[in-house]
Amino acid sequence: MAGRVRGAAARRRRAARLKAVAAGSGLVLVLLAVFWSVVWPYITGAVILGGVGAAGWWLWRTDRLVRGRDRLWRQEDAVKAGHRTLAEVDAMTGTEFEELVAALCRRDGCRDVRRVGGANDNGADVVGRLPDGRSVVIQCKRYAPSSTIASRELRDLLGAKVHFGADLAVFVTTTRFSRPSEKFALQHGILAVHRDHLGLWNNGASLLSLSEVNGQGQGDPRHRARWKRAYGN
Repeated sequence: MAGRVRGAAARRRRAARLKAVAAGSGLVLVLLAVFWSVVWPYITGAVILGGVGAAGWWLWRTDRLVRGRDRLWRQEDAVKAGHRTLAEVDAMTGTEFEELVAALCRRDGCRDVRRVGGANDNGADVVGRLPDGRSVVIQCKRYAPSSTIASRELRDLLGAKVHFGADLAVFVTTTRFSRPSEKFALQHGILAVHRDHLGLWNNGASLLSLSEVNGQGQGDPRHRARWKRAYGN
């Protein structure tokens, strides 16, 4: 009995609230009808502003989503270009290695990068412009780790630098430089990227940052001893 009484009371309260809402809505409609000539500009303006705001928010959100996807794609491309193991690089063809070097240059913000390697490459495999606008010419040599870069190959690159009118010459290899070739590179302002430095570049260091360690690494006595133990030369 008490439950039925409470249920009836709840129904009466709900009915009363509905009547109040209906009465309030009716009053609002009556006021709008009476004062429509006064309030319609404000209502129209509010509707227009609301629509413009909604459209602006939608455009902003769409732009953010597109930019976010673009950044993600660029990051994925950078990871693909910069996280190969040196064992994977050793298994590449010469052309694939040149394409990898070109991709790493683009990752670092270089512009107008193109591969020019081939039978008549005039001593260059990749050319382009550094982020600071300077032109660069790159020679790529994917040799076995036990090989050594001789000075004559760096002289060829120096000739390519003159031929292309480049501001910077870079020699990138999967092996090491002999002491005379390393000395030649330092004397003539060539950035000599040997295997250790290639590993750094491959894993995120920028090309220009390698200039700070040019002439260091596999050319010092400690690394030469390690190479001799590993490769017997």
